[in-house]
Formats: sequence, C-alpha cells, structure tokens
Amino acid sequence: MTITLDRPARRNAVTSRGWEVLRDLLRDVDPRRDRAVVITGAGGTFCAGADLAADGDGRSDLDNMRIVGEACLTLHRVPVPTIAAVDGAAVGAGMNLALACDFVIATDRAQFSQIFVKRALSVDFGGSWILPRLVGMHRAKELVLLGEFVPAARARELGLVREVVPHDRLAETAGALAAELSTGPQLALMQSKALLNDSFEISLERALDEEARAQALNLGSTDAKEAFAAFLEKRPADFTSAQNPTPNERQD
Repeated sequence: MTITLDRPARRNAVTSRGWEVLRDLLRDVDPRRDRAVVITGAGGTFCAGADLAADGDGRSDLDNMRIVGEACLTLHRVPVPTIAAVDGAAVGAGMNLALACDFVIATDRAQFSQIFVKRALSVDFGGSWILPRLVGMHRAKELVLLGEFVPAARARELGLVREVVPHDRLAETAGALAAELSTGPQLALMQSKALLNDSFEISLERALDEEARAQALNLGSTDAKEAFAAFLEKRPADFTSAQNPTPNERQD
C-alpha cells in the first residue's frame, strides 16, 4: 500500500482534513491484503508539516490537535511494516510522520527539522515520544529546542535514516524494501513489530511472557512449517502463499 501526500503547491503540508484522511487510510490497512505500507510525498518534497494557514473546519485548536494525535497513533498501530520514502523537506509534523514509520529512506537532498520552535510551537505528532527513543534525551532536546535543519547524511549518522540514495532511486529503493518485507513471514514480522513497540512500556517479565505467547503462535503457523521444510531441502523459503492466523485471532 502506498500513500502519497500530494499538495506540492503547499510543499505537501497537511490540513486538518488531511490528517483525518491519513488516519482513515491507515485504519484501512488490512494485513490480509497489505503486507507493507510506503508513505511518500509528491513534487520533490516529503511534508512541510501541518498547514497552519488552512481552515480548521470550525473546530477548536485542541480538537484539531487530537486528530493529529489520532493519525500518529494509528500509524504506530499499523500491524505491518511501514516505510517513509523522503525527498526534500521533512519538517515539523512531517519529520515526525517519517520517524513514526519503521524504516526511513531518504534522498541525498532530503532535509529534516523539528521546526516547531521557529514557529513558537512545541513538538507534536509524537515527536516528544519517538525522538528520545531514537537518539536519546540530550540529542532529542538539541533537535527540538534548536529546530535546526539536518541533512540526510547527518540524519543517517544519528540513526534516524536507514539509507540515503540519489533522488531518482528513491521509489526503486523503497519499493525493493517493501517487496522484501512483503515476501517475509508476515505473522512473525507483525508480532516482532508489536513486541518492539511495547518494549519501553512493560517489564522484562511481561516481555518474556508476550514473547512466549507470540512464539507459540508462530510455531503453529504455515510459515514456520515452510521455513523448516526449506531448511531441510536447502532452498529459500516461500512465505508469499502461506495462510496464517493474525495475532488478534489467537485465543488466549
């Protein structure tokens, strides 16, 4: 599934209605059909954040921000792997939209900024939660409180970006990664993603218990049977046709 932010005249800045559309598209992700999600932007820009000049549809600022939060939380809960394909600017909520994905691929002309402070705003779209987890608290404060622009190469050094590629190879590289993830053992990928997402919120004891539950489900899957057969037959495993229960179908 590919989602393209397509308002190039506004550098793909997202209106209040746009956040609703993004939230609803992400809610519609179905693991039985969508094995990976790519989010990208049109016109040489990823996303300039929220469109502060747009009409808020008559809602209060707080209600509009709650919609932004719903879009962020829905992206975080997407069960399949997510990829941000970033060209040009990814600033403010646009940067945090990219970082909320599981993988970030950027072009060599991409730039990232927690630009909020330059607009007399505080960080949003989950940046206060995700940044310290990615780069540590001191580096997160540096990025947020200074709001400086970070080129793609530096973002990669900080661990924010997986790979930096020429701009004409962005779609190809993101597509190749999505294809690799799409042919992997879907149930195992989904469960590992969920375990990692929850890891900062639970105790080691709880994590071990959740790992045991997940592994028991994996071991009964057709993917695991295919992996074992492929190992014995000394061939690559083929998970693309495997049919497995999704984690929410298990009976605990």
